Amino acid sequence: MNNKIRIIFSSSDPLRLDKHLAELRLQELYSRSFIESLIAEDRILVNGIPVKKSYLLQDADEIVISLPEPPAVDMQPENIPLEIIYEDHDLAVINKAAGMIVHPGHGNPNGTLVNAILFRFGEQLSSGRHPSRPGIVHRLDRGTSGLIIVAKNDATQAALNDMFARREIKKTYLAITTGIPDPPEGRIECFIARSLSNPRQMCVAEDGKWSLSFYKTIKYYHYFALVKVQLETGRMHQIRVQFAHQHMPILGDLLYNNRRYVHSLMPQNMKRKATELLTSHLLRQALHAWRLQFRHPVSGKQLDLFAPLPEDFIYTLNWLERDFAIDTDSHPYKLILEENLQW
Repeated sequence: MNNKIRIIFSSSDPLRLDKHLAELRLQELYSRSFIESLIAEDRILVNGIPVKKSYLLQDADEIVISLPEPPAVDMQPENIPLEIIYEDHDLAVINKAAGMIVHPGHGNPNGTLVNAILFRFGEQLSSGRHPSRPGIVHRLDRGTSGLIIVAKNDATQAALNDMFARREIKKTYLAITTGIPDPPEGRIECFIARSLSNPRQMCVAEDGKWSLSFYKTIKYYHYFALVKVQLETGRMHQIRVQFAHQHMPILGDLLYNNRRYVHSLMPQNMKRKATELLTSHLLRQALHAWRLQFRHPVSGKQLDLFAPLPEDFIYTLNWLERDFAIDTDSHPYKLILEENLQW
């Protein structure tokens, strides 16, 4: 496990070290008191030197954080409701709710999908790739809803890992973009790496890992669009980074989009509607892992599974239909009909 975090401070305005680290809102730095303890123990160096928490960072300063080994996780089963889309002796496919973290980590010891599946499946889980991740084959971001596969034994886990590596599991997402894709369908290919200015973020960088997604616009609205995205690779935050880089970030994404950008696309009289949506109804990125297609690693059965849209996603689509619908008979962007969306 890599317990070091490297950050390059980038600002012409000096800023206190402890304030900057707190503002980054890194999951690993889960409280101000924890940050202060790391500084006091000389686990946080600036340009290779221990400093006080009041140190004023200057542009291009390098911060290196050496995290202590995390304590052993005492994973407890928790009776958290799960929506199971498919289940057999070897695996289960779950429709994960937005807001649920997949596995325990720094500052999140419980309330995760792992705690829930330990209660639901008990010992019928694979050992996983990490002691705190029994049954977990792949991940979804906390704010992303939709389908995730759980392995019930080590043989199934190994087979699914190989299938993901060979790209034999087809993953399709639905997303609402801020901005209109042009062309209406295509591919987004880039290299993705962790941002040095904010380790919570990923960014497009030449020294990153190659990523590829295919997208198709399902419906246009004024200033927004509903798109279907198929992943060829599975990089961290892949869809969110790629679409933000193409100047059409995912609506509601607090990490790669913001209310100011949303407001910049629309007239003054529409901004209040967007604010109301993003503060009262859509409190996460409008991204849903909608469909999984793969051959069962044991039975060989072809599975084609769908996750119903959650209420906040449906609310947002209805909001778009009500306030931002396009007259497709006169508008150059025509409605692209999509069969089998199943919502």
